[in-house]
Amino acid sequence: DALIAALDERGFERAPMVEEAGRYAVRGGLIDLFSFGAAGPARVEFMGDEVESVRLFDILDQRSTETVERIDVLPVRFDGRAEEAGRTPCTILDRLPVDTILVRAGTDPWGEGARRLWSRAETRYRRALRDHNPATPPGTLLLTPGALAERVARHGCLTFVEEHVGDLVLQARRPPVFERDMKRLRSFLADAGASGADTFILCDNDGQARRLEDLVADRRGRLPRGCHLVVGALASGFRVEDARPPANVLTDHEIFSRDRKLRRGRRFRGAAALESLAQLSPGDHIVHMEHGIGRFRGLERVVIGGESIEALVVEYDAGEVLRVPVHRLDQVERWVGAHPGDTPARLHRIGGKRWKTLRRRTESAIRRMTAELLELYAARRSRPGHAFPADTRWQRAMESAFLYEDTPDQRAAVEDVKRDMESPRIMDRLVCGDAGYGKTEVAIRAAFKAVQDGRQVAVLAPTTVLVAQHVKTFGDRLADYPVVVASLSRFDGAAERREVLAGLRDGTVDIVIGTHRLLSGDVVFHDLGLVVIDEEQRLGVRQKEKLKRLRTTVDVLTLSATPIPRTLYLSLSGIRDLSLIRTPPRDRMAVMTHVIGWSDHLIAEACRRELDRGGQVFFLHNRTAAARVRSLLPEARVDIAHGQMGGAPLDRAMGRFVDGGTDVLVCSSIIENGLDVANANTLIVTRADRFGLSQLYQIRGRVGRWDRRAYCYLVVPEAITPDAEKRLRVLEHYTELGSGYRIAMRDLEVRGAGNLLGEDQSGFAHAVGLDTYMRMMEEAVKRMREAPGREPFPLPEVAMEAGAYLPDAFVADPHQKLHLYRRLSGVSDRRDVARLGEEIADRFGRPPPEARRLLDKALLGLAGRDAGVDRILVRGGRARLTFRPDEVPRVSALEDALRGEGVRIDVRRVAPLSLILECGSEERLAGVVVRAMDALRGGPGGRRGDRRPQPVYNAVS
Repeated sequence: DALIAALDERGFERAPMVEEAGRYAVRGGLIDLFSFGAAGPARVEFMGDEVESVRLFDILDQRSTETVERIDVLPVRFDGRAEEAGRTPCTILDRLPVDTILVRAGTDPWGEGARRLWSRAETRYRRALRDHNPATPPGTLLLTPGALAERVARHGCLTFVEEHVGDLVLQARRPPVFERDMKRLRSFLADAGASGADTFILCDNDGQARRLEDLVADRRGRLPRGCHLVVGALASGFRVEDARPPANVLTDHEIFSRDRKLRRGRRFRGAAALESLAQLSPGDHIVHMEHGIGRFRGLERVVIGGESIEALVVEYDAGEVLRVPVHRLDQVERWVGAHPGDTPARLHRIGGKRWKTLRRRTESAIRRMTAELLELYAARRSRPGHAFPADTRWQRAMESAFLYEDTPDQRAAVEDVKRDMESPRIMDRLVCGDAGYGKTEVAIRAAFKAVQDGRQVAVLAPTTVLVAQHVKTFGDRLADYPVVVASLSRFDGAAERREVLAGLRDGTVDIVIGTHRLLSGDVVFHDLGLVVIDEEQRLGVRQKEKLKRLRTTVDVLTLSATPIPRTLYLSLSGIRDLSLIRTPPRDRMAVMTHVIGWSDHLIAEACRRELDRGGQVFFLHNRTAAARVRSLLPEARVDIAHGQMGGAPLDRAMGRFVDGGTDVLVCSSIIENGLDVANANTLIVTRADRFGLSQLYQIRGRVGRWDRRAYCYLVVPEAITPDAEKRLRVLEHYTELGSGYRIAMRDLEVRGAGNLLGEDQSGFAHAVGLDTYMRMMEEAVKRMREAPGREPFPLPEVAMEAGAYLPDAFVADPHQKLHLYRRLSGVSDRRDVARLGEEIADRFGRPPPEARRLLDKALLGLAGRDAGVDRILVRGGRARLTFRPDEVPRVSALEDALRGEGVRIDVRRVAPLSLILECGSEERLAGVVVRAMDALRGGPGGRRGDRRPQPVYNAVS
């Protein structure tokens, strides 16, 4: 209670779940909090008034990551009580390891300068809080010069001074410049080894070290004498020739001429499924797979068959009420219409014919459409593809020469693509990632891999501007290798086009980059092996039909920041493979987004603020705005770029802006794809209400591509349509890094089923709801892809007389509770129950008996399904198992499996088998029953003589 009060006094906001700095959450004996200045949120677990543990946790999945001894909490605001002035000051230096060396300059670093700084901080503090009853003096957050010197004295200290220090003279020199020349590097290492010098090469990570080892080792895999590859980071390398022995320190970033900026790594979650049921609020419409559309009224505690459980209360037509037990939430979906604000035509009746007829017609329509989709999938699977060979030394050298550090998601996407290319099946993979997150680099590596095997690559881009940029990027990255890169777009002259077409036919052109011109009939390839499609949503229907035929013959790699709903869903359903790049590049910051009305003063001020810091501005409008911009900013250099310009003038305008010769570029949406200007970090979009959600997100991706804060102003008139307002608010809300995937998922909902499925299917999707339609489609895809066989048995009915649910005192937030119930109802494996139990214990603390029984119930259901059980009734320390009539279990195995457990076995009926297991302890019962069912089916735990107790869920039991 004291900690909660202190957080409230310091301005922290209480929330159901901690998702951003300045918030805290309380769940029983757990307090989650996220302090400003901290690397991430922390979870404090109490046992009574004692702190039992302090754990850091991942803000994305809410799971603990590591245990720490202490955390420092900085206030959101200073308005606490005066008596707290004596609290212990911040002691960050206490956490330095004892062997830390602090480098300081001068002879008195904690002297007069530090005292002046302290005095100034104290004066400012008292002036700022003069009228606010100050409670947190500087001593709570800062250290006095004397205290700082005392703490620093505990650690080793290397002091650099102006005068000569004894005989210690370090003659350090810069290392040679290698510029990605591996021959020069190997020669340097050989000479250094021969002279007896040690050479240490610092690599960013283990993967980089392995790649470098391949490049410098001899044919037997041995490194040059004295060469050591280690994982570490330095701003730059150096040579100390006067040391004995001499020493060289090199960095992989200098060897490969990369930029190098140190940063702390960030953890990000992988793919996420479309999960909307947890967003339910009373009054929302839902769909029960057996009874149709109803209205959600909330969660309610009910007693069914003597068991106390929680259930969803759903109102149907004529006021009928259905209570859905939470363990059957797998039968419920949220109703989502074709457009925002849509509602169903009417509610259904429980068990009525109208829903059954609608479901049957919808499933029939889905089967027809799914058959068409799977025809393409089957063609890909049945036709043998080209298996590209494993990475070559050139491949590793080219990848190591990337100017920036690979993000974890980027590395994973590259490995996914390579694995697809090296397999004998035809690749069809979507790589989804925000603008500037490294999708093009994934494509370059895939293209180089294909070219090394003698195959040609076609890169399809939506605009001539993006084609020109890709040609430059591919050319620069592959300049050191014998790869011919050409372009095919309206910017090219007739002679150039003829030359490129001839090169494609005879195989002298390795990589061609172009617009939809690449899909023309006169474009003939000598040996096409890979097609890269950048932003497929910009292509027309005719082009997509041609690509559909290509997908059955060659590997296809699609890149997108915000894929269209149909493309996204095909990936989610498994028809296309999906790789997500969510990790932002180093030092990337979110774009500050504001929806505003037109104001000359505000727009001029926004532009001047950018120009004052040496930056540039995108001003997205029609060409007539240039005169107005020049009048607002007479001191700025203003240029124009739009799609109707000729190739040469557009090229010159873009070139001037990229080279910094233009301050403000008044442009059309031609900049939507591909233009990469790191110095342009203010974007003004007039009449933003006329753009689609994904298009606006792509346009916003033109700024914020470097380590400087970027600003986006969406200018709209006073009166806009509700749909446009919805789009703009979604974009304003999703400002954090890596939102492209979520924007696409939201677009899947906002743009509706018509965009996803076409006119012939949108009516059905609207009638049953988009989520339900997608579920039906997923089930149809699964049935048609899998070989026919015996249908799996349903889960047995499991009843627990004592009650199984998540008490409000344990999980208070109804949305989190719904989410956990939904996940538990969908588990298909006992390991999933174990993982979910561990997560619940981690996030909410020690589960009460009701929550433990809920997990037991899921576990018993899965084990009972495998053992052929039809019904399980648990009462205290007794369980009654009734088997299906067609099951003949091995009852003789029970005695061996449960010997020594103190379990009483009572067979009540033989056909169908019904037996009672009694162990006298409710806590032990679930594990005993699971082992008994495993023994009866001869599965895990059922081997004769194996009487070891089987784990249920470690963190809970």
